[in-house]
Formats: sequence, structure tokens, C-alpha cells
Amino acid sequence: MSSTRQFAEPDDLSELHVDQQLCLALQTSSSLITRLYRKLLAPLGLTHPQYLVLIALWELDGPTTMGDLGDRISLETGSLTPLIKRMEKAELVTRKRDDRDKRRVWVQATTKAGGLRQELLSVRREVVRQLPIRPDQIAALTRLLQDMNEALS
Repeated sequence: MSSTRQFAEPDDLSELHVDQQLCLALQTSSSLITRLYRKLLAPLGLTHPQYLVLIALWELDGPTTMGDLGDRISLETGSLTPLIKRMEKAELVTRKRDDRDKRRVWVQATTKAGGLRQELLSVRREVVRQLPIRPDQIAALTRLLQDMNEALS
């Protein structure tokens, strides 16, 4: 059985309408959700990418390499490095070069960052509360998008 999908040629080109584009719907939703996070994180002095770094580091529960962290939150090293440097300056993370491989850098959340856990949990809960879909729908949509992302990568 072939995994190649066959599509019928569209008769009316309706598939080319802007409102039929998954990419645009995803981009718009991402921007709107990120805007919600930005508004709620600003009083804490955090950006949305910094929020993602912290929750990824807490999830990994210990030092992790920059490469593994970047993979976890889908950020390239070129974007992640200045982000981590700013977080280090704010004393939210520490960085340490690997003793054996100087190209490898280990990152870990600080105790100061740990003090933000409850506040960041409240931020996430408020974002979920403001979304116009139920938590079970959010979970299902997240799983669907994760499956799609994995299949496309």
C-alpha cells in the first residue's frame, strides 16, 4: 500500500482561498496566543521565549546542553544563544562549558528562576482560561499538532 496520497484536481480552485490555508490559520493562532502570553509575562519581566526556556529546563530537571534545549523548544542555536545570555544576565540560568568538549555548553535554571514556577503556572492557566476552547480540546489540538510536526520533521 502506497503512502502517497492522491488528490482530485479542484474544479473551482476553492482550495486556493486564503481561508482554506492551514499555514495561515496556524500562524494567526500562534500570534494571538503569543500575544496573550506576552501581556501576562510582561509584569514578570519575561518574554515568551524565556518562558519556554524555563519550563523546558524544569521539565528536563537538571543541566542540559544548548543543543538539546534548542531541539526541545524548536529554536536554532543562533536565536537561543543571545536569549540564554540575557537570561544568564538576569540570573535565571547558568551556563557552563563542558570540561571535555569546549563546543558543548550546559544550561541550568537557577534558584531565582525556580521562584517563578507558581507565577508561570498561573500565567499558563490564565491563557487557557482566555482561550475560547475547552481544556480537553486544547490537549487534543496540541497532540494533533505535535504528531503533525513530528511527521513533517
